[in-house]
Amino acid sequence: MRKRRRNGRSGGKRNLSPEMLVWMIPALALVILIAVLVFLLAGRGEKSASALSGAETGAAGTQTEPTVTETAQTAEETGETLSETAEESEETPSSAVPAEQNVAAEVGSMDDAEDPQTPSDTNGDGQTGAAVDVGALQVPEGETGDVTLGIDVSKYQGTIDWGQVKASGVEFAMIRVGYRTKSTGIIYEDPGARYNLQEATANGIKAGAYFFSSAVNRQEAQEEAAWLCSFIAKYRITYPVAYNCEDFQSADSRQYGLTKEERTQLACTFLDSVAAAGYTPMFYASRNEMEGSAQWDMETLGSRYRVWVSQYPEKPFPETPASSYSGAHAMWQYTSQGQVAGIRGSVDVNVAYFGYSKEAQAKDQNPAEIVEANPEVGMNFTEVDETVTAKDQTNLRNLPTTEGSQVVYTLKNGETAQRTATSPSGWDRVIYNGQRLYAVHSFLTTELGAKSQPAGGSGGAAGQSEGSSAEKSQGSAGAGSFQAGGLTFRTVNEAVTARDKVNLRDNPSTETGNIVGTLSYGEAVVRTGVSGSSDTGWSRLEVNGQIVYASSRLLATSMDYKEKEKPTAENPEAGMHFVAASGTVKAKSGETNLRNLPTTNEPSQVVAQLTGDATAQRLAVDPDRGWTRLSYNGQVLYAVSGYLTAAE
Repeated sequence: MRKRRRNGRSGGKRNLSPEMLVWMIPALALVILIAVLVFLLAGRGEKSASALSGAETGAAGTQTEPTVTETAQTAEETGETLSETAEESEETPSSAVPAEQNVAAEVGSMDDAEDPQTPSDTNGDGQTGAAVDVGALQVPEGETGDVTLGIDVSKYQGTIDWGQVKASGVEFAMIRVGYRTKSTGIIYEDPGARYNLQEATANGIKAGAYFFSSAVNRQEAQEEAAWLCSFIAKYRITYPVAYNCEDFQSADSRQYGLTKEERTQLACTFLDSVAAAGYTPMFYASRNEMEGSAQWDMETLGSRYRVWVSQYPEKPFPETPASSYSGAHAMWQYTSQGQVAGIRGSVDVNVAYFGYSKEAQAKDQNPAEIVEANPEVGMNFTEVDETVTAKDQTNLRNLPTTEGSQVVYTLKNGETAQRTATSPSGWDRVIYNGQRLYAVHSFLTTELGAKSQPAGGSGGAAGQSEGSSAEKSQGSAGAGSFQAGGLTFRTVNEAVTARDKVNLRDNPSTETGNIVGTLSYGEAVVRTGVSGSSDTGWSRLEVNGQIVYASSRLLATSMDYKEKEKPTAENPEAGMHFVAASGTVKAKSGETNLRNLPTTNEPSQVVAQLTGDATAQRLAVDPDRGWTRLSYNGQVLYAVSGYLTAAE
């Protein structure tokens, strides 16, 4: 018996009893589970070590993190969505973009319909201000706690006189460097970027930068950051570098359909790359998009980056002391309708709750290429090819503006020039004697055989000349009257421009008329009707084929009226409209200049400074120009209204 049992044990198959299976199957399963876990942990550790190595070398600009390329390739080739790779992106920090991912970008055009930023972007929600929490993010070397005043600009501000901007008190400028088109996804350089970066810093204005993104995957977000950081490397960038992404809910946007989490991840990828390149990253969005994380995950973005909030209250800063956005934010864009000397039209104005004791150095010490101003930036010229003459006579200028330009030649009726482009601003580009010059559109005609007509004749605008007396008397050209908005208008036909800037409305009323646009000094339009007096009445205008209305007292019939109405010592308030005011005021930020003329341009001089708790008596204000007439130490002086506040 024992022998048979021994032979069967060594050479035969053993039958397992049910009792043995009860404990053997669970034991086998446990062994397999342990083996799987060991394998996974080993792979994860290897992957984490690889990602860490990639982040360290990527920051130095020599190697990219492996997982970014893997994720981008998967999204491109297999259609994997950002949400499916979200876990991996959280595990692997973004780093600097490698040189091989840099792209070359052409200069964008002024009339690029694919530009996701528009000149009328408005992001405010009109609510009142509340206390501002700047947050406890890492403070770069040299940063101070000073509140600083700044603007943000792009091609839509045209060619800027940065010397005048500096003299107006602007301390910093956030400059748009480029954008990715919202449908085709092409990166373009903002046509004013090089000149604005060059001239802002040359005039002592500290510069920051921003990029308008329409990235749809992490590879594109890194591509945008790589291009941006490479572009600005030769410039002194002291203020933050910001990520701006808007219009993603429009059906024609390539970002349409991306989730909040996906967009947030793209912003993080961009901003982490900016930080790795040595710049201070900043996220920009409107209050409505950020409040309650409505469109962005602000718990993530607000805890990792500076935040720049856009909100336009009815009364701008400092009448409204702060944005009502409840999250931490370091910068507030409080209006898109700012007026700054040296900038034609409106501009966004910002307050930053920080400043810098000194300007940063460029990352790349090789000097940037010196560029000249492009006189047509912001003008949206459309190419034409026409032979024209003056209706009577008109000035041909070296720049498409009467402010700061020079008259090169006065074209008379019968003399011809070649019109090569027109602009909705009211200016034409012409070639005369081989020179590229500019003229007011309404003073030119293609009717070469037309004769010049005397002022007030039946020829309508044909008798006008730029800035001439004929232009001023042309209001009697058309007989008759008409009704509009409950008002009676007399018919006229004359070219006008804004004295500075004026709102254009769909009805002749500040209560029922909606603002549909603005007109700035130097932009010529046709006035077809006038109601009431020049100080209290309304004008009907034709702008780009649309009928609009504007306050008559804010219009001028002379295209160079500023030269004719320039303030002098004998007439310091020439061309201005001061209204009586009272009260005691002091400098808002502790110091402001008091001038002998209400302008920062020559021959205005700083006579005194209002500092600390020193006060002056307010006599009158010009709400349109933003100046206040004061009595100080027995003198009548002038100060910028925005730099004054009521004394307690």
